[in-house]
Amino acid sequence: MTTLDKVTLDIAVVLGTTYMPVHQVLRLGRGAIIELDATQEDEVQILANNFAVAKGNVVVSGNRIAVEVKELLPRPADVR
Repeated sequence: MTTLDKVTLDIAVVLGTTYMPVHQVLRLGRGAIIELDATQEDEVQILANNFAVAKGNVVVSGNRIAVEVKELLPRPADVR
């Protein structure tokens, strides 16, 4: 198990997505708000190194935001 202790992963949580034309992205500035196609109650997708590994829910506790894992996704056959 000591070998696994040294492995690092990039973990990302996808709250939602949107599509924007490039000219709109270029005009974004500090404080801009980007509307997503999701609500506060929607499931989020949890990615490890850009591969979907789980689904979960956003949990807010005070001023902290976390994600509760609700479902692990099956691994594709070609990933080992």
